[in-house]
Amino acid sequence: MKAYVFPGQASQFEGMGKDLYESSEEAKELFEQANEILGFRISDVMFEGTAEDLKQTKVTQPAVFLHSIVKARLAGDNFKPEVVAGHSLGEISALVANHVLSFEDGLKLVQQRANAMQTACEMQESTMAAILGLDDEIVENICANIDDVVVPANYNCPGQLVISGSMSGIEKAVEALKEAGARRAIVLQVGGAFHSPLMKPAEEQLKSAIEATTFNTPSCPIYQNVDAVAETDPERIKEKLIQQLTSPVRWTQTMQNMIDGGVSEFIEVGGTGKVIQGFVKKVDRRFPTSAL
Repeated sequence: MKAYVFPGQASQFEGMGKDLYESSEEAKELFEQANEILGFRISDVMFEGTAEDLKQTKVTQPAVFLHSIVKARLAGDNFKPEVVAGHSLGEISALVANHVLSFEDGLKLVQQRANAMQTACEMQESTMAAILGLDDEIVENICANIDDVVVPANYNCPGQLVISGSMSGIEKAVEALKEAGARRAIVLQVGGAFHSPLMKPAEEQLKSAIEATTFNTPSCPIYQNVDAVAETDPERIKEKLIQQLTSPVRWTQTMQNMIDGGVSEFIEVGGTGKVIQGFVKKVDRRFPTSAL
């Protein structure tokens, strides 16, 4: 069974999508439709912008989403997912790919998500840090004992867990995790504490937008970030998407549950095409991976 998996933020690259726009009329139409929905020419930023331009949350999230969906659409009849999943932002791409959301509704939610997260980031200075070389349980226990806001945020793969929290919380946790034997503990250059309680204002802002959006019956199950479980009920999918901004991305668990559920091949859709493949290999090298 093939799983189509969709990357999130940090999979953007300069010039992304330009080759698709120039070689396909269908791709060109999707990019132009996105420009109209977003109210600015995101295609210009994607094709000509610098790496710094692409790092802006209001650009990054719709850019990665758009690139993934264009790739999926151009695959035509060859794109027949049996299960899907998406890392953080990529979950919305996955929900368009399995027909829960329309392209237009998906892009609108991505834009509202980006704006809500940006606003939450501006309310309190916060950040994230990548912890390499420690068991998840050790990281969880240390975070739980820090007298400040700091939580596990992205379970990317075995030996790589990203934590999220206030500036002082992250600082304390990084020192404690280094002392506990972390191979590396790197504070990330991000705008805020994604997938933590500090995103509560963004969750509340996005909740009304999600509740007002039509969620259709999926064409195949989606493994969602919040609990790493395959879901097919539109109402449950909606509930778990609302919870996503303040909950950890359980990607390690998602990949393991997919394998246990019969997935034998992972196909990454969009971005650099390397991020999710790398995570899969850390979970189990035996499974073939590719980029669409």
